[in-house]
Amino acid sequence: MDALDKTDLAMLARLQQDGRLANTKLAEELALSEASCWRRQKRLEELGVIEGYQATLNRRKLGIGVMAFVQIVCTQHGEEVTAHFERIIRACPNVVDCHNITGEADFLLKVVAKDLDDYSRFVDRVLRQLPGVLSIRSNISLREMKVSNRLPVLDLLGN
Repeated sequence: MDALDKTDLAMLARLQQDGRLANTKLAEELALSEASCWRRQKRLEELGVIEGYQATLNRRKLGIGVMAFVQIVCTQHGEEVTAHFERIIRACPNVVDCHNITGEADFLLKVVAKDLDDYSRFVDRVLRQLPGVLSIRSNISLREMKVSNRLPVLDLLGN
């Protein structure tokens, strides 16, 4: 990958704060011409550093009141079973994050649901039906203290 300079990192930090920021304003803040700013942003997109842009939604205001972190331990780890597991998880809108992890569990999922009844149905209809699952351990979030998808890109400068 092409090396990112401090202007690229500043651009990434600013776009993480406001992905809808107009090129004119972004160029002004970064002391670049509009054409140079646009080219840099397009380059970052083409490199895959910027994967996309999205709105940040308030789940509670949308009626999604439960968030759970779910640890799954599997009995089978074969390629076919794992691929089937991954297909089901990727297709499930309640699962907003899934990580293959180290430690006692094999997978860590972040799951959202309207309420506890909805979450219970999800566990029964989806998680308990997954192939090769030995155990499911749910931890319900009581309060979110920090929620962010922002990466500390300015820290990459080493300052």
